[in-house]
Amino acid sequence: VSPYVLVTPNETRRKQLQQIAKKELDDLERWKQEHRPGPIMLVPQRLGGKTSEAQARQKQQMMLMQSKYQKKHKREEYVKAKKAAEEAEILKKKTIQREKAERLEVKKRQQEMQRREMFLKDQNYKTNELLNRLDVGLPKSDSCQIANPGPESTAWRRSHAYREALREDENKILEEMKQEQRRKAELMEFKQKQEEEARTRAHQNEQRRVNNAFLDRLQKKMQSDNRNQPGY
Repeated sequence: VSPYVLVTPNETRRKQLQQIAKKELDDLERWKQEHRPGPIMLVPQRLGGKTSEAQARQKQQMMLMQSKYQKKHKREEYVKAKKAAEEAEILKKKTIQREKAERLEVKKRQQEMQRREMFLKDQNYKTNELLNRLDVGLPKSDSCQIANPGPESTAWRRSHAYREALREDENKILEEMKQEQRRKAELMEFKQKQEEEARTRAHQNEQRRVNNAFLDRLQKKMQSDNRNQPGY
């Protein structure tokens, strides 16, 4: 154990410090007593303006009722907004599914068109190949003039007419397909616009109905309170 030194306190110094502290506390208490604020003197005056007590109470009751109706209206608006958001989400999912189905249908039609075009090209190629084999034995137009058309010239005219008819049929089929796709796209756009307008009108009508119902309830409550007044 390390050594230590015990210092005896100085009683005289201690008493002096205690006296100084007591004197300072007494001075502080005396200063507080001397600077204590006096009583507040106000001129009596009538508060509340020209409104009577019954009118003030009625106004207070009306404000309380309006506050209750506003809270109720806010709750209803929150529920309706939540329901509208859920319906919008469901409608959005349905729209996405419908768009996917329509894209799949368009893709199927395009594939069908491509298969038909390939079939027509293959058929035209085979027909041309057959007609070319038939035209091999025909004389050339610059070698000699045929006075009387023979069976060769008749076959050539028939083959040429058949080619033109095939080409016209192909062009007609392609044009009909393009017009059909254009009509379907316009119809889809028109349906989407109608759905959007219907949703907007429904939302506006619902908002107008809620506001009118709130105003009717408030007016009925005010009339009932006025009838219940003593001087009514």
